[in-house]
Amino acid sequence: MKILGIDPGTQFTGFGIVIFRNNSFLLVKSGIIKPKAGDPISGRLEFIFDEITKQIKIHNPDQFAIETAFYGKNIQSALKIGYVRGVSLLAASKAELPIGEYSPREVKKSVVGNGAASKEQVQYMIKKLLTIRTEKMRFDESDALAVAVCHAFQTTSLKGAAGSWKKFANENPDRIIGA
Repeated sequence: MKILGIDPGTQFTGFGIVIFRNNSFLLVKSGIIKPKAGDPISGRLEFIFDEITKQIKIHNPDQFAIETAFYGKNIQSALKIGYVRGVSLLAASKAELPIGEYSPREVKKSVVGNGAASKEQVQYMIKKLLTIRTEKMRFDESDALAVAVCHAFQTTSLKGAAGSWKKFANENPDRIIGA
């Protein structure tokens, strides 16, 4: 499964593409989408949409995962991140990709085991999981990779759970009510 993960932001949008196969990860590509700072929000959103669309066309992912908006003290920031989420979701939808959305807390818990982990802890674990040796990596980039990794974990655990229930139902038909 090839997953494109997105960490949305109006100044820096992180993206990361990983392949998850046989319970191991392979880094395909990661980076930052950086619109021109002086551009109006509409221009930045168009740039972000175009760049995500380009990554989808180049790398042909099977799945798309994005972090949900985190509301802090600044409502304007939350709204702008919502705009970036919107154009990101539109790019994925136009490519007909299945979409997973995860809160920052879910991503941190999935990757680090602690929903209150720091960005440094997330980055450390991502570098270990994906065998990334570079010292320089923006948090936006490692966060996007973490979203993709979280999606892989969530998707495979859901498949396992579904298989477990089906197996249970087949092995215990007397315990199933109504049908």
